[in-house]
Amino acid sequence: MIQGAKHVVCAMSGGVDSSVSALLLKRRGFQVTGVYMKNWDFLDERGHCSSERDAEDAYKVCRMLDIPFHQVSYVKEYWHDVFSNLLKEYEKGRTPNPDILCNKHIKFNHFFQYAIRTLGADAIATGHYARTSQDDEEVFRQPRMSKSQSLFRNRFEVRNSVRLLQGADHIKDQTFFLSQISQESLKRTLFPLGELTKEYVKKMAAEAGFKHVLQKKESMGICFIGERCFQKFILEYLEPQPGNFVSIEDGKIMGTHKGWFTFTLGQRARIGGQKDAWFVVDKDVMSGDVFVAPTTNHPALYREIMRTDRFHWIADEPPAELIHNKMMECNFRFLHQMPFVPCNVTLNQDGSVWVTLTKPVRALTPGQFAVLYKGDECLGSGKIVRMGPSMYTLQHGLEKRKVPIKPFAQEGQSAEPAG
Repeated sequence: MIQGAKHVVCAMSGGVDSSVSALLLKRRGFQVTGVYMKNWDFLDERGHCSSERDAEDAYKVCRMLDIPFHQVSYVKEYWHDVFSNLLKEYEKGRTPNPDILCNKHIKFNHFFQYAIRTLGADAIATGHYARTSQDDEEVFRQPRMSKSQSLFRNRFEVRNSVRLLQGADHIKDQTFFLSQISQESLKRTLFPLGELTKEYVKKMAAEAGFKHVLQKKESMGICFIGERCFQKFILEYLEPQPGNFVSIEDGKIMGTHKGWFTFTLGQRARIGGQKDAWFVVDKDVMSGDVFVAPTTNHPALYREIMRTDRFHWIADEPPAELIHNKMMECNFRFLHQMPFVPCNVTLNQDGSVWVTLTKPVRALTPGQFAVLYKGDECLGSGKIVRMGPSMYTLQHGLEKRKVPIKPFAQEGQSAEPAG
């Protein structure tokens, strides 16, 4: 170990990305400690605990690198800060994003505090494909955290904000999942994979002998559900709320369901006795009705306006351009890896924002996060709490008033003026 080397605590998941992150940090001469976080108690169908396997894989990597290894449990914190919130959101008819909340509350709050204050780290590191606007030396020049921090930031302080930037591998870029983290934790975080591609990371893992992590399938979806049926899983925690599938076009009852919270907008609704595919386009929590439409690109699935809750700005709060011009042009996405959609943003007095897209987007979903970008920079995100009318509603209303309308254009198509 290098005398006087900076101490970096690396979050270890037992996967390829965090393993190579620890390897890179060790090669750069840092004093590295690996920490595995247990966030959920989960047994797979054969009775094996996947978190125990992951912890063993992480420990094996740390042993190969000759670095200390720790385990810490955030099961209670995860339940309180992430999962309870998830259940409340589903009960409101929304579709939450637990991965964004996990980063905000667990990895970049509880784990960050543990690494800095308990283990005495100078910085933390994760295996995310992301970059920041500061270099390593700037990370280690950040002042030590005080024991107690004010709830409100001093509006006159010089912030020297750190910006969150997309990873060099835009296909693997994970800034979407980091869009709610605090400026305080971002300033003390290293992303060793930020300039690398996934293929190069796999090559490094192979050369280092990390065969046991290379053979693992990459985790996808919500970690605590695994490969189980979502409807079956959520009904273990929420009481069934039977209701009807209702056609958005004529109000006809198409079938029944066990609960509106088991569906999200845009998904296929498996309705008994129906040959053709029907898709969820809206939900009524009061009546329990789930509205469906007969095609995957039905106009009822497309919207172009939404409102968020109080927006979380990562660097500027909010951006000077938005304050000065009362509006700002940038890019939007609400799903990881979805293509950017240009948009206009306006700021409300309560800190929420209205987002108006330049083209309608399929299955905008309350509870998901509207994540905004300016060039390579991830500006932050806000939870979608309200949406404008669908293209179907707009067309239907205009038709009733006998006003000539512009035909709705599905993605990949252009809308030509009528007549």
